[in-house]
Amino acid sequence: RALVKSFDSFLPGQSGTFCMEVTEHVVPPSRRVPFRVLGLCGDHLVELVFFNYHKEYIAEALPIGALRWISGKIDLNYGKIQVMHPDYIVSDLDKIPEYETVYPLTAGLSGKIIAKAVHQALPHVPQLPEWLDGPFMKQEGFHPWRDSLIKAHSPKVQEDLSPMHPARRRLSYDELLANQLALLISRQKMKRKRGFKIDGDGHLTGALLTQLPYELTGAQVRVLGEIKNDASSDYKMLRLLQGDVGAGKTIVALFAMLNAVEAGCQSVLMAPTDILARQHFATFKRLCEPLGIRVELLTGREKGKKRDELIEDIKSGNINILIGTHAVFVEDVLYQKLGLVVIDEQHKFGVAQRLALTEKQKGVDLLVMTATPIPRTLALTTYGDMDMSVLDEKPVGRKPIDTRVLPVSKLDEVVQKIYTATTDTCKKTQAYWVCPLDEESEKSDLMAVEKRYAELKNVFGDKVGLVHGKMKGAEKDAVMAEFAAG
Repeated sequence: RALVKSFDSFLPGQSGTFCMEVTEHVVPPSRRVPFRVLGLCGDHLVELVFFNYHKEYIAEALPIGALRWISGKIDLNYGKIQVMHPDYIVSDLDKIPEYETVYPLTAGLSGKIIAKAVHQALPHVPQLPEWLDGPFMKQEGFHPWRDSLIKAHSPKVQEDLSPMHPARRRLSYDELLANQLALLISRQKMKRKRGFKIDGDGHLTGALLTQLPYELTGAQVRVLGEIKNDASSDYKMLRLLQGDVGAGKTIVALFAMLNAVEAGCQSVLMAPTDILARQHFATFKRLCEPLGIRVELLTGREKGKKRDELIEDIKSGNINILIGTHAVFVEDVLYQKLGLVVIDEQHKFGVAQRLALTEKQKGVDLLVMTATPIPRTLALTTYGDMDMSVLDEKPVGRKPIDTRVLPVSKLDEVVQKIYTATTDTCKKTQAYWVCPLDEESEKSDLMAVEKRYAELKNVFGDKVGLVHGKMKGAEKDAVMAEFAAG
């Protein structure tokens, strides 16, 4: 909140502090119009704007003829200095801090309330025993923890605001180190958990291998070896399988699941959406039926008698492989002997969901698949309790993937490119347009999806289909059938 030395060189939109003489109150004709207070700062006209106002407060804080120090976000409009809802209106400059901490807020809490609470708490912070190595502290220029905490909450000069300030770096380092240690402890505890010894004899995986119209890549063979080693040990498997779209993660998962079936266990694959679960079910059923393996599907759409029969067959062990959405881990779904759980697109599920499924039977092996490219260091941080396998080789004949990132301003160009590609009768190209879904704001996201659909329909007409999670199953199926039929 530094003093504004000159409005001629001031950048609008920044916070600043200045002194003004109050000259006029402009009372609005109704509550829909803001209350304005006019004044002078040297030769400059000043306008303070209040939307939710109390006349009594304004009259007391800004009496006509008084000199007042104002601090807040300053805009320059038509030669006027304008401040909407100033943060400070005081007669004494010392009451305005030059630097002020900013905290995340929630409804009903102002920055001043939180800042006051923090500054009341800081004197009570204990001087904890130092947990970092002395020479390392000296090398990095780190301050003790208590001093760093107080400094971060009480900036005095511009340098204190830098993320590279020793106090800020010290606290960041503590946070990351604590996170890594917690993951290591978690990993050790997980590693010590006893699991089933799942050691199949190879009669199903061997039959599947001869049935496939292609050979497995070297990466797939390597990863299957890693999974087999984990499964055949006395400890619980916790493995993250990472591979780009088209790298062949699904077939690796099927081999792992058949290995569990060979050992007398059941396997489950959980997908984040109904559509993806049905795709996996179609693939697995086609490959497993010739092997005499029963594969079934369980999503939120299976109801009544059919669902009851499925649940009974799962419990009795008549179903070898179950594919589904989160419906596979609800309370009444019980397994005879669950040996392996595969989760597709892990980032779509919370840790609680992951645990709920593995708690169905103690010691169950867990294989998590993701196509999201995760650098190794980030993977260790995010999935620190897991071992990692990477499919870094594409099956022969797979087309290369071309990824482009474009700004929203080029949206029209994207639509034009899709139009050119999809109207080329020789290529018969199709396209998915995926709108991101944020579960916290499903309503606004749904509106965004429907808005995009309407916009694309203006260009492509009836060649555009719409699918989203709020639609009925039959509607979704009909649209996807049309898409599959071209």
